Amino acid sequence: MLVQRRGNLMTEREGVLFRIAWISLTIIGVAILVFGLIVALMPATTSGPPYLRAIGVALIGMGIFGVLITTIAYRRRERWAWFVLWYYPVFWTAHLVGGLPPGKDHVHQIVFIALSLLGLLLPVREFFPRRGARRPMSP
Repeated sequence: MLVQRRGNLMTEREGVLFRIAWISLTIIGVAILVFGLIVALMPATTSGPPYLRAIGVALIGMGIFGVLITTIAYRRRERWAWFVLWYYPVFWTAHLVGGLPPGKDHVHQIVFIALSLLGLLLPVREFFPRRGARRPMSP
């Protein structure tokens, strides 16, 4: 009985960790989507670059792709989605190291790097189980 209870606790804990992971990655995708909407819909000014709206539209696409990959394929524990979502920490690290926009403070970039690493590393055993162990593939 104790062994069965311990197994249930481990399964519940793994479920909570996986939920934290995919929600963290979804937050990043939603934030990129919202920022893209703001940039794309912002009134044009003469001081901003003329291609700013195009960047906004690209960010909208990036945000939508990130949210869809996370909420569908990643939650199904499809390994390709885990690899693809490594784009987030690479993207935000490049922005941080390169001093790229948006903004002058880079707190959001550090937060997004941390969230993406949390979302990718926390459930690593869900995507790469130990030999002989099988994980259920339900979301």
